[in-house]
Amino acid sequence: MDDDNPETETSAAEGAYWRENLRLLFSLMAIWFAVSFGAGILFRDFLDQFSIGGYPLGFWFAQQGAIYIFIALISFYVVRMKQIERKYDLDD
Repeated sequence: MDDDNPETETSAAEGAYWRENLRLLFSLMAIWFAVSFGAGILFRDFLDQFSIGGYPLGFWFAQQGAIYIFIALISFYVVRMKQIERKYDLDD
């Protein structure tokens, strides 16, 4: 195989791009799962010892917090993907 082949370089760059993209996506989905399922359901009894705006923290995470975290994760994903696209010269 010829290592100077442009197709090989493109394929390697595409593979690295998709690995980084999927790693970011799975990381953010794990955080969202931990917040929505963990804080809203599994750790609700513990979190209910604290309150936000007069509501128990576990209830707040189940009703509002998971949504706010999800919006923050989407914003982070957009910013990070722009950086990744620039890194692999795929930005518009």
